[in-house]
Order: sequence, then structure tokens, then C-alpha cells
Amino acid sequence: MSDHDPASTHPAIDQALADLVEGEKAWAGLSLGHRRQLLDQVRDLTVQHAAEWVAAAVQIKRLDPDSPLVGEEWISGPYSVATAATVLSDSLEKLESGTSPLTDATFGTAPGGRTTVRALPMNVFDKLLLSGFSADVWLQPGIDRATAQREAGLAQLDPTRTQGVGVVLGAGNITSIAPLDTLYELFAHNRVVALKLNPIMDRMLPVFTKVLEPFIAFGAVRILTGGADVGTYLTRHRLVDHVHMTGSALTHDAIVFGTGEEGARRKAAGEPVLDKGMTSELGGVSPTIVLPGTWSRADIEFQAEHIATQRLHNGGYNCIASQVVVLSSRWPQRDEFVAALRAAVDRAPARPAYYPGSDDRVASAEQSYPKAERLGQKGGRVLVSGLQPDEFAPLLQTEYFGPVLGVIELPHDGEQFATRAAEVVNGQFVGTLGVNIIAEPATIDAMGTRFDALLESLRYGTIAINAWTGVGYLTPAATWGAFPGHTLSDVQSGIGVVHNALLIDRPERTVVRGPFRPSPRSLMHREWSISPKPPWFVTNRTAAGTGRRLTEFAGKPSWTKLPAIFASALRG
Repeated sequence: MSDHDPASTHPAIDQALADLVEGEKAWAGLSLGHRRQLLDQVRDLTVQHAAEWVAAAVQIKRLDPDSPLVGEEWISGPYSVATAATVLSDSLEKLESGTSPLTDATFGTAPGGRTTVRALPMNVFDKLLLSGFSADVWLQPGIDRATAQREAGLAQLDPTRTQGVGVVLGAGNITSIAPLDTLYELFAHNRVVALKLNPIMDRMLPVFTKVLEPFIAFGAVRILTGGADVGTYLTRHRLVDHVHMTGSALTHDAIVFGTGEEGARRKAAGEPVLDKGMTSELGGVSPTIVLPGTWSRADIEFQAEHIATQRLHNGGYNCIASQVVVLSSRWPQRDEFVAALRAAVDRAPARPAYYPGSDDRVASAEQSYPKAERLGQKGGRVLVSGLQPDEFAPLLQTEYFGPVLGVIELPHDGEQFATRAAEVVNGQFVGTLGVNIIAEPATIDAMGTRFDALLESLRYGTIAINAWTGVGYLTPAATWGAFPGHTLSDVQSGIGVVHNALLIDRPERTVVRGPFRPSPRSLMHREWSISPKPPWFVTNRTAAGTGRRLTEFAGKPSWTKLPAIFASALRG
């Protein structure tokens, strides 16, 4: 029974939550070694059922099963979960042996006296498969190496001390989000989980049930489906201790404060209707800052494809999709770059607008910007450019969550542009989930420590330099979430982090770096990276095959599997 509805209109949910209350008692008595065995089983089941997983995702997103775009579903689906389970299992193994998950970690320093922890590469296979890419977790100021090592492990430092029943409200866009959030609740917070799928993802129920079966059989996870009424019933149930969601700030506020005039009044007064803890990942308007420099034609075309991918991956239905490109109006190559960007967005592979409300959001952008260009084979994409500063606002403050890309220009160059761009994205953009920076290596070198100061000034949970912040999402040891400090009444991109398979306490942000050029041009310009065009690029011709091979590798890494992965990647 629940205090939301004494008559109980959802007996199946009541039963699921009652099961979890009992399951929590068993979970509290489960050793770290046994928990690690369950994780390893989940990894193996993920790979075993990966083809079924991807087939369901293809149906949801109405993709051609033979399209290279299916590679997105392999990499952001089973591959992500398999790699996360592996790193989490390694962390538990260290805790079980009496050491820290950070015992063998590579530490560094960042501006402001911060300590950093290397999250990528973690081993020789990372160095080969993601050559030239790196990720570091910046800890909050004042946390030194010894403190980080001592406190890593979070709730698994005392696995007998559980924290009740958590509800995970799954996302409707990327298929790995719901299972990854479930794993984080189980291990970072030591909570048993009622996972409620977004209705868009109902087709994933059979495969999620198979993949998470070890935890379901143990009584630590239950998977539920249904609409908003089920979500409301769950979040207000007396047996639920915590809620985590991925979605929009509007949905967050409806859960926390209620809807309509009463909800608005409660939010203004800081009077939540929700009587339990809440964490969230809510997206926002993500920028890509392009630092002016001297680029070759090949550089311009590659980075135009890069930004087109940042916007159009998964059709643009990503909380971390880049929505606004920030350029210098004084960059001599500005016009050439904008033309290349327009062409890249226009010729990117066509795909259905599967996410509900997409057409209305695109139409809203056109209404705000009547001079916007329609691009793509069916004109379903919108490019907004040529704006004056007083026209920026809707673009920076509305997450269109679809194929809408804008370009704004600032009348500065050099380091003054970098400083001003940081001020604009910090002060005028909604959300703090992620920001991308694209810069020719010589430009970064010329800035020296001032580039590090630029990174410190950006208040974002993930910063990607010559990479997409989506790489941070794919990196299991990295943290994923908004910049710390948001509140229930001003939630922006959310509260808390997920992923974080090293179970790091008090992270501040993740900083990802990648090569400015793909191989072999990278080597010709003394960038020590052998990575070709990344498989997550929407223009990668072999992404599906590469993604499948990467997923198989994630289940059981082997040197013998590398040649086929490399051969597929090079053909992309």
C-alpha cells in the first residue's frame, strides 16, 4: 500500500516494492565477492544478448537494420554496459582485497590545486583502441590523493549498510542509460532498485530482463513499465527512499513540486511535494567553442563532420548533443568553416524522427528564427546562423532535443575570444552537463597555462577538447552529470553523478581530450594518435561492424580480436 493512494490502484507495483524491501535485507548480507560475481554475470549476459538488444533498439528508432547508423546502438547500448560492469567489478575486487579502487590509479594536478584521476586510458587495450583519447576526473578543490584513495568505494566501503529502495526513471533516448543508472544505484549508493522504463523503451523490457536477471533473481532489482501515472505512484510511494531520473527539467520539477499553478507556487516557495532524496541528469543546451587558428581544408571538413555528429548522433535526441557553435567573427576562416558545417549537416545520413514531439520542437525553432535553413534529404534539420547578439536568447535557453543546430559569433579573437566565449556559455546557456572545445594543437600550445585556466573557468560536468563529450559518457571510469551545486529549485542539468565506476567520492568534472586530426594525418602533424575517424561519427561507413566487434571484445578482451576491430575501423 502507499500513502499516495490508500486504495492502491497499482497492486503489481506494491508487490514489486515489497519484494525489494525483502531483497534489501538479502543484499545487505551479500559479500563483495558475490556482488562482483553478479556483475560479471551481467557483463556476460549483456554480450550474449547484445544482438537482441540492438535489434530492439533498431525497431524503437526505426532504423534500417543494414545502416551504419546501427553502430550507434551497439556502442551506446551493450558496449557501454559491458565496459561499465567490468570496471565496477575491478573496483569491487580491490575493495574485497582490502585496497582502494584507486590503488593503481594515475593521479595528476589541475588548476586551483585540484587533484585529478586518470579514467582513460586504463590499460594497454584502451591505449590501442582509443589511441590519442584521454579522460581525467577532476576532484573538488581540497581533496588530495590520500583522501581520494581512502574514500573511493562510496557505499561499498560498508556493503552491510544499505540505503533502502531507489526508483530509477529511465531515459527514452539511449538504451544503456537505464541499466547503467541501475548499476550505479546498486553499487555507489547500495540501494535496491525499482527501474521504471520510459514508455519509448518498452521494447527493451525482454532484453533488460535477461541482462539484469542476476540482480532480479536475487531480489535487488525489479523492472516496471507504464506511463506518467506509474511514475507518480512510484515516486510518492512510502516504501521508496530515493528517486533518480534522466530526462527534462520540466519532468523533474513535476516530480519534485507537482504540476500546474500549485506546482509553480511550491517551486517558488521552495516547498517540494516529494518527501525523499532526488538525483537527476537533465541535459541542457550544450555549446561547442571553436578557437580560431590556422586550419587546412581537411581540418575544416573533418571538424565540420565532428560537430555534425555532436548534433545528429541518435538523430539529435541526446542530452549532450551540441546545440550551439560559438565562433569568432574575426576568424579569417569563419565563412569557410560555416559553409563546411552546413554541408556536413545537410549530407549526414537521413533517419526517422522517432522521439515524440521532435517535429514540434523543430517548428518552434523555426518560429523563433524565420531565416533558419532547412537541411537534409527531407528538410528535417535546421541550421540557425547569421544572428545578432540580441537574437541569441531562445537558442541558448531552449533545449530543442532534436536536429536543430545554431551558430553564434562573438566579435573577439585570440585569447580574448576564449575568455569571452567562456563567459557567455557560463552565463547565458541553460544547463551545465557538457561543453566541447575544438582547437588546433598549436593554438592550445600557444595559450599555455591560460588554456588550463580556461578549462577551470568552465562550469560544466564534462569538458571535451577535440572530442565530443559523448566520449565521457562512454568512459565507464569517468563521472557523468552536471557541474556540482544545483538545487531542487534551480536544477539546471541535474544533481549528482552516475557511471563513475571507480566509485570516486566528491568529483567535480571530467575532462576528455582527443586528437584534432584522424590518422594518418595526425601522425603527419606529430599528434601521437593512430585513431582513424571514430566509429561514433554519423558518417562512419563501418560503424555497425566496428561496434559489434567492440562489444564482443568488451565481453572478453583478447589480442586476437584486435586485428578485426582495427581493419573495420580503418575502413570507416
